[in-house]
Amino acid sequence: MSKILKFDEEARRGLEAGVNKLADAVKVTLGPKGRNVVLDKKFGAPTITNDGVS
Repeated sequence: MSKILKFDEEARRGLEAGVNKLADAVKVTLGPKGRNVVLDKKFGAPTITNDGVS
């Protein structure tokens, strides 16, 4: 499998898309009215968290 290297503006757009996905997943858990979310793993029991970190 070959690797695709991206530079300049194309690389920044890819990084921005990844950061935005992560921020959307975490932001619902932040603040005083943060919701609980379930983090599913490939193995073991799912983890319920409400602080955006653990």
